[in-house]
Amino acid sequence: MRIGIVAPEFPPDIGGMQTYAFEFSRELANRGYEVHVFTKPHPEGEIRIPGIRVIPVLAGWRRRDRRILTEYHIDVWHVMNAAYGWLALETSPVIISVHGNDFLRPYIPLERLGLSHWPGLWRSGKWVPAIESTLARWLTLRTVRKALPKATHIIANSCYTEKVFLERYPACRGKTSAGMVGVSQDYLEVAYNLPHRQKTSLVTVARLAEPRKNVDLVLRALAGLKEKHDFTYTIVGDGGLRPALESLSTELGLSGRVRFTGFVSHDELKIILGRSDLFILVSSIIPGSHEGFGIAYLEANACGVPVLAARLAGAVEAVSEGVSGMFVDEITVPAVGMALDRFLSGQAAFEASSCRDFARQFTWKKVVDHAIGSYQSQPHATGLADRVP
Repeated sequence: MRIGIVAPEFPPDIGGMQTYAFEFSRELANRGYEVHVFTKPHPEGEIRIPGIRVIPVLAGWRRRDRRILTEYHIDVWHVMNAAYGWLALETSPVIISVHGNDFLRPYIPLERLGLSHWPGLWRSGKWVPAIESTLARWLTLRTVRKALPKATHIIANSCYTEKVFLERYPACRGKTSAGMVGVSQDYLEVAYNLPHRQKTSLVTVARLAEPRKNVDLVLRALAGLKEKHDFTYTIVGDGGLRPALESLSTELGLSGRVRFTGFVSHDELKIILGRSDLFILVSSIIPGSHEGFGIAYLEANACGVPVLAARLAGAVEAVSEGVSGMFVDEITVPAVGMALDRFLSGQAAFEASSCRDFARQFTWKKVVDHAIGSYQSQPHATGLADRVP
């Protein structure tokens, strides 16, 4: 059976959705399926995965992508971002994995009109890109709303995401399920308690582009503890907020204790996690964006590292309180500071082996097992090529 994975977000890019698409595809290939991954071209080149054909052809424009994808004979399409759900309007079966932001506020503007090529509009000059962007996002959302109810099955990355999805798209009731996520085996192979400095090592891994990740709030909480506890704080990730966060760290007198690494390689990340004592990510929910699950929590746990999270959204399913980590009930500087104080003073302690055992419950084998039933119960895909004018 030929499986077409449509993954605009895929390695070498870094992120939770990239990890999901990569691990899912790799597990399918390990089962003997013929896997074709359709993704966007990456300037640094494409990764090579045994048993998987990576095809970097996505243009991020439905009109062009539609023509490109018709060139391939696929039995089952599996879409990894709700914006590409338009495939369900063209063919079947189409399975869609949803994560959160991709269906709440589709951010890949696939329904572009190409206004800059329209005769006469060039005179509008600087206004054309802004108008085109606004129209494209609105049209993309409209298409997503039409397409998702046409999908064969929709797999959410958590029970929370499934609940939010059905609140937004009630017409899809009866064809959704929570497939959850997995943790990569190589994280479970990291030796815990790797040698590190005597100071308690704290770490955050996040894309520094969304204020809801609340890295600034963690910095402020740590500033209130710097005279009481000896610690270091490593922030892994990059994005538009990084310069402001670096400035804030200096203003708070934490520059000697806080290190910004930017994006790091997979192997380097495992080393950083293996030398850490606590992973911190206290994300908020804002309109159009939430933590659908949080693979990063499991990756830390798999390395034997407990986590601090906010008792919100998918994080509730990604953390076992008292076993793999702890929660804050309010995302405020005092609340986060109190939780960190408990950990740094030894009042809150966790067993590395328990963290790892919790992470072992989440496997990509289970995730793929969940999806395969939807593949095997459907006839092969038909109709996409025939509909291209």
